[in-house]
Amino acid sequence: MRNIKTFNMFFFLVFLVFIVLPNPSMMAQEPKFPNSIFLLAGQSNMAGRGVIMPGQATPSSPNILQLGLNHTWFEAHEPLHKEIDEGKRCGIGPGMSFAKTVLAMEPNMGVIGLVPCARGGTGLKQWARGSKLYDNLVQRAYASTKFGGKIKGLLWFQGETDTNSTEDALLYETRLPKFFNDLRDDLHLPDLPIVQVALASGYHFDLITTVRQAQLFLCLKKVRTVDAWGLPLGLDGLHLNTDGAVRLGQMLAHTFLSLKPKHKWVGGRKFGYQISYSTTKYFIDKNS
Repeated sequence: MRNIKTFNMFFFLVFLVFIVLPNPSMMAQEPKFPNSIFLLAGQSNMAGRGVIMPGQATPSSPNILQLGLNHTWFEAHEPLHKEIDEGKRCGIGPGMSFAKTVLAMEPNMGVIGLVPCARGGTGLKQWARGSKLYDNLVQRAYASTKFGGKIKGLLWFQGETDTNSTEDALLYETRLPKFFNDLRDDLHLPDLPIVQVALASGYHFDLITTVRQAQLFLCLKKVRTVDAWGLPLGLDGLHLNTDGAVRLGQMLAHTFLSLKPKHKWVGGRKFGYQISYSTTKYFIDKNS
């Protein structure tokens, strides 16, 4: 009888251990927040219209997060703009490819946070300071830093809609730098790195040329332009297909990283270099 009681007591204690102690697999994971934050804005080619392939709609890395509509962070997955570009058929855009490429080339960037803000079919004048789109971009930018992390850059792809109006195309070269300067002012980030995309498509060829010239010849500090002309388009001839969007994301990553000066010491002086697709520019750091 005593052995039976001892046996029962043993199993009772084992039962209590399983009840009292938390099961590691059932414990809530500590929330993760990004170190390096990137704003994604513009229109449909930034939001993404590429066809989503099997497996691309599931999170692919715990080190790439996205900011949801309710300003909470979660593991990023395609389509990134599903909540933001409402009423549109969202698909693969350049954002995920950008983040993956940056992490592969610069692991010390830590956890990357993507802030989707793009809206399909929008013209540049709809992004002017004080507009709904502009205010939403600024609000989401500030919300993204609530739990730490720093905004490292803006990725901007917009302009197709402006090739449908002669007036909008002609005003693009003045509206674009004002938009970038206003955003930097309102975010209190005067040196915010910006990588914009020169159009791959549009509605009227002469106006496409006008907008592209405004983009390609823009001269602002820490603004770089990636030329999407020639990247593969979908059947509509307007939106990048999946391959085009992925390749654009890689181009954006390389160009962003070219904005980060690298240094080595030569003869007791700091020697820096910056790499771009076309040239390698060298300089001597006069402050060293």
